[in-house]
Amino acid sequence: MGSVTFLLVVVIVTALAFDFTNGFHDTANSMATSIATGALAPRVAVSIAGVLNLLGAFLSTEVAKTISNGIVDDGKVSLVMIFAGLVGAILWNLLTWLVGLPSSSSHALFGGLIGAVWVGAGGSAVRVGEVVEKIVVPAVASPVVAGVVSLLATYLAYVITRRTPEREVGRGFRGGQIGSASLVALAHGTNDAQKTMGVITLSLISAGVLTHGAGPPWWVVLSAGLAISLGTYVGGWRIIRTMGKGLTDIQAPQGFAAETSATAVILASSHMGFALSTTQVCTGSILGAGLGRRLAEVRWGVAGRIAVSWVLTLPAAAAVGGVAAWVAGHGDVGVGLVAGTALAAATGFYLLSRRRPVTPENVNEERPRVPEAAQRSAV
Repeated sequence: MGSVTFLLVVVIVTALAFDFTNGFHDTANSMATSIATGALAPRVAVSIAGVLNLLGAFLSTEVAKTISNGIVDDGKVSLVMIFAGLVGAILWNLLTWLVGLPSSSSHALFGGLIGAVWVGAGGSAVRVGEVVEKIVVPAVASPVVAGVVSLLATYLAYVITRRTPEREVGRGFRGGQIGSASLVALAHGTNDAQKTMGVITLSLISAGVLTHGAGPPWWVVLSAGLAISLGTYVGGWRIIRTMGKGLTDIQAPQGFAAETSATAVILASSHMGFALSTTQVCTGSILGAGLGRRLAEVRWGVAGRIAVSWVLTLPAAAAVGGVAAWVAGHGDVGVGLVAGTALAAATGFYLLSRRRPVTPENVNEERPRVPEAAQRSAV
C-alpha cells in the first residue's frame, strides 16, 4: 500500500475546491425557478439546497465508480495529471460563473481529466468507448428527454387547472415547488457530489492507498458532500438569475413541472451510473416548461449562448487540463507554477465579479438583456 504524500494532499484539497465551485455553479439547477416564482426566499432556498445536497451524497456511489474506474485507465493516471485536470475544470467553472452561463461542471471535470491524462499518459489511457457511452450520449439525450417531459407536464398542469382561479393555482403550485425543488437538490447531491468522490478515489488508487477498482471510503463521501453543500449555500447568484429570469417567464406551475421532470431524469441516470450534467437536465426542463405554456416567452438568444457554452466546455477544459499537465509534468516547479497561475486567475475572476455584483437582494430585479426580439411559442 502507498503512503499519503504532500502531492496527494494537494490533489485532494484541489478536488474539494472544485466540488465547492460545482456547488455554487449548480445552485441554480435546483432553486432558480423557485426563487424566480417567489416560492422560496433566496437565502432559504440555498440553505435547503445545501442540506439536501449533503444528504444526497450518501444515497449512491455508482457515479463515483464511473469516474474512478470508468473513463480513464486508473493504472496509468498520476497525481500530477489529476491535479492538472482539476485546475482546468475549476478555471472553466469560474469563467462561466463570471459571465452567468449555466455550463456543465461535470463536463468541465471530465474534459480537464481527459485532456490532462491524454497529454500525460497518451490517448490509450482514455477509455473512449466509456466516454462516449457514459458522457457524450447522456449529454445529448438528457436535456432533450428532460425538455420533452417538462413540456408535457407543463401542458397537463395548465389543462388540469384551467377552471381554477389563477391565484389559487399559483399558491398551490408555489407550495408544491418547495417539495419539487428540494427533490432536485437531493438528486443533485446523488449525482454531482459523487464526481468529486470519484476523483479523490482515483487519486488514492493512483497513490497506492487504495486497490484498483475500490469504491470511495466513508470520509471521501462525507468531505465531498460537505464541500458541495457549502458551495451551494454560497449561491451562484449570477447563474440563478440567468436560469430563473433569462430563459423564459416562469410561473409556479411551470417551475413545479420543470423541477419534477429534472428530478426524475437525474435520479434515473444516477441509478444507472451515468455521470450526466444536472445543469443540462435542468436547463432543458426550464426550456420545456417555457414551451409548454401557451404564449410563454422563450428567449432563444440566451438559450443559444448557453448551448454554445455546452459545446465548448469539454474541449476547452481539456485544453486547459492538457496544458496544465504539460507544465506540471516538469516537477515541483511546474506544479507550483500551475497552482500559482490558477490562484491568480481565480482571484481575478472574483474581482471582476464585484464590478456588477448579483446578490440575493437583486437576483430577481431584472432580466439579462438579449439583442434580438423574444420569440413566443405555444402548444
